[in-house]
Order: sequence, then structure tokens, then C-alpha cells
Amino acid sequence: EKEKLPLSGKTIVFTGELKSFSRHEAETKIRELGGIPSSSVTKKTDFVVVGENPGSKYTKAKELNIKILTEEEFLKLIKK
Repeated sequence: EKEKLPLSGKTIVFTGELKSFSRHEAETKIRELGGIPSSSVTKKTDFVVVGENPGSKYTKAKELNIKILTEEEFLKLIKK
């Protein structure tokens, strides 16, 4: 039985600088785990991962009540 991928069908946006990996590496990781990396926050975004010095995407995520994860929370999520 194929294990369900932790990010299956989830749309994820990054904002700010990540410490653990580059934006490209993070987006590759999301794809490997079944997720969809996106560059813009919309009502369809499942969560926003916030790094150092986040920009307008962070504000928009708060306005739309989208779940916000710190980089540490994101790392825990993908290490399952």
C-alpha cells in the first residue's frame, strides 16, 4: 500500500528567507512530498511558511486566515 504523502494536494507558499534550504530546494521538497509550491497567496493556499523578514505574502495570509507555519514547524511536518 502506497503511503500517503504528507503534503499531498496542499498548496504552499514561502515568504521571507529560509535558513535550512534555498527557495528552489524547498519547492523541490514540496513536490517530492506531493504538494504544490506557489508564489502567490490566494484562498486556495493551504499554508504559508514564514522565514526571516517576510513580505506582503505574510500580511495577505493573515488577512485570508491561512495557516501560517514557521520554518521549524514546516521542517517537523516534512520529516514525518
